[in-house]
Amino acid sequence: MSNRMIWNQTAHFGAGAIREIPGELASRGFTKAFVVSDQVLVDTGVTGRVTGLLDAAGFAYEVYSDVTPNPPIEAVQKGVAAFAASGADVLIGIGGGSPQDTCKAIGIITTNPEFADVRSLEGVAATKLPSVPIIAVPTTAGTASETTINYVITDVERSRKFVCVDPHAIPVVAVVDSEMMSSAPRSLKVATGLDALTHAIEGYTTKGAWELSDLFHLKAITTIAQSLRAAADGDPEAADRMALAQYIAGMGYSNVGLGLVHGMAHPLGAFYNAPHGVANGILLAPVMAFNADATGERFRDIAVAFEVAGAADLPLAEARTAAVEAVSAFTRALGNPTTLREIGAKEADLPALAQAAFDDVCTGGNPRDVTVEQILALYTSIY
Repeated sequence: MSNRMIWNQTAHFGAGAIREIPGELASRGFTKAFVVSDQVLVDTGVTGRVTGLLDAAGFAYEVYSDVTPNPPIEAVQKGVAAFAASGADVLIGIGGGSPQDTCKAIGIITTNPEFADVRSLEGVAATKLPSVPIIAVPTTAGTASETTINYVITDVERSRKFVCVDPHAIPVVAVVDSEMMSSAPRSLKVATGLDALTHAIEGYTTKGAWELSDLFHLKAITTIAQSLRAAADGDPEAADRMALAQYIAGMGYSNVGLGLVHGMAHPLGAFYNAPHGVANGILLAPVMAFNADATGERFRDIAVAFEVAGAADLPLAEARTAAVEAVSAFTRALGNPTTLREIGAKEADLPALAQAAFDDVCTGGNPRDVTVEQILALYTSIY
């Protein structure tokens, strides 16, 4: 059996790393950038931190900001048309998961126009050509979309989100600059940080996990456990650690998959436009408890990462319980919601949510096989 790992060609890290972007553009021979961001980031000047560097370098660009949370098919289609009209030869994604995912879809469809029906990209699409080159600049410490082969699009018409998995979509350059994340409100830092933690824990316990991915995920879990609270409260050093931790988690999960937390979170975004990280935070500990018996010693490692006293020597069942309780307490301390009712879920929708979660591509990676009925029971238990 072989294990494949795919990462960016180049990545820059640290406060001020965005200053490397003009040089990357010049060295690669690009002539005009199509900047994909969202209107909030444009209005608050975050996007301008990068476009200002392009202005200073005399590099031509055009901004596309018609991006919304849980990006819909329509935003991708408009973006493809706008890119074609722009004359650009490189994409720059500035933002959290929504701009990055929109950017990836634009880049893939542009070079593979036979996938212009965005729905045809669901799952592992048989694209033949790499995306238009992408330079990805995250503004949240969470999705790691800047280093993954995954992106998620919302089909509003059918009330569903679908995951696209495509090595051709990975950005050629990632620029992970914690200063680009500093102006986010605390609630967003918490939500995206819990998304990163979910990536790390699911990536560590997924069926596809192996030795190399384990290194990334354990490091990410440990760093997030130590840093997220301080980062959310504005500590710049902790923010720098979170920026790196979420990227490291992305290096792992992008290559080995996720699990039931993401499978259950995606329908919540599609049905209620629930923030993805908030949904993950609600689901993470309950799904961990459901999976515990199928995880070997891995929950013990998670308990150690959360500095549970004596975790290394506890009986296995107690170590597993301790890991679940540590993650649950961590989530509550951050102030994340703990019930589906708090994000607007309707009890009558639970059966449809369960079926959608069962069908989600991420669910297949869960360490414990699951039925629609079991998913429904999990949703009901946290309603």
